[in-house]
Amino acid sequence: MQRLPSLGALSLGLFAAASSVQAQTPLEQQLKDLESFQVIAHRGASGHAPESSMAALELAHAWGADYLELDIQMTSDGELVAFHDDTLERTSNGEGHINDYSLAELKELDTGSWFNEENPALANEAFEGAHILTLEEVFNHFGQDARYYLETKSPALNPGVEEGLVRRLEAYDMIETGRVLIQSFDQESLLKIHDLNADIPLIQLVWYSPDDENEGHLTEWTGVTPGPDEITDADFQAVADYAVGLGTNYLFDDEPVITEAFVHQAQENGLAVHVYTVNDANEMQRLLDWGVDGLFTNYPDRLLELTE
Repeated sequence: MQRLPSLGALSLGLFAAASSVQAQTPLEQQLKDLESFQVIAHRGASGHAPESSMAALELAHAWGADYLELDIQMTSDGELVAFHDDTLERTSNGEGHINDYSLAELKELDTGSWFNEENPALANEAFEGAHILTLEEVFNHFGQDARYYLETKSPALNPGVEEGLVRRLEAYDMIETGRVLIQSFDQESLLKIHDLNADIPLIQLVWYSPDDENEGHLTEWTGVTPGPDEITDADFQAVADYAVGLGTNYLFDDEPVITEAFVHQAQENGLAVHVYTVNDANEMQRLLDWGVDGLFTNYPDRLLELTE
C-alpha cells in the first residue's frame, strides 16, 4: 500500500504544540480536544430511545455527549441515511436490504415501534412511527452545535458513499470547523476519504476475536492489523499514517481482547484509542483507569456521571 501523508503525524504535532500555542483553527482545536476523554453516544442515547432516531440524538446532545455516532448508508437514489444494519428487519417494519430502496420508500417505514416492543419499561408513544433520518436532516437539526462520529457502513454495499459523504460534509462546512470524525472497518474506504479531503480526521475500526486457525491467539476481522498479542509499533504506525485514532472492541464473548498495555502502545505510536461499545459502569471505570481516550456507549448519561 502506498504511504499517504500522515494525519497521525499531523495530530501529534498539533497535540505537542497545544500546550504552548493556542489552537489557531477549529480543526486544530478538534484535534487538541482529542487529547481529552471523549464521550461517544453510540447511535445516540440508544439505550434510552430507538437507535439513530432524532429522540436518541437529542437526548445525547442535551446530556452533553462529545460526539453523536451514526452509521451512514446510501439509498438506491443516492441519499445518505443514518442506519446501522444492512437489512431492515431488526429496527423497522421493512424487509430486505436498505440499499435497494429509495429515500421516499424508506421514509414510509416505522423505525421506532420495535424499541417499545423490546423495551416495555422504556416505551414511549412518541417513538412510534419514527422515520429513518437523512444525514442532512441531522445536520440541519444540530448544525455546528454538535460533533459527529460517522461510519462509512458496508462500503461494498454502498458504492459512492465516500464521495457522497465528503460532498455533504463540505457543503455543510463540517470539516474545517472541526465537527466530524470518520470511522470505518474498511481501510480502503478511509483511504478514499483521505484522498477526497485530507483534512478529515479518520478512525480505523478494528474487531479482535479468537483465531479459529491458531488456538490461543487473536485475529483482526479485516486483517488491517495483526492480533493484539502480535501487534508491533510498526503496525500501529502504519495506521497512524492516515488515521488519528483506533476504534476497538474491548470484549469478545465477555472476555477481554485488549489490555492496558495495548492501549498505551497505540497511544505511544500516535493513535487515540476509542473503545466500543461499553454500557456497564464497572467496565467503563476499568477502561477509564487504563487511560483510554474515549468510549462508545448506548448510555452516555452513565459515562458522563463517571467523567464529570
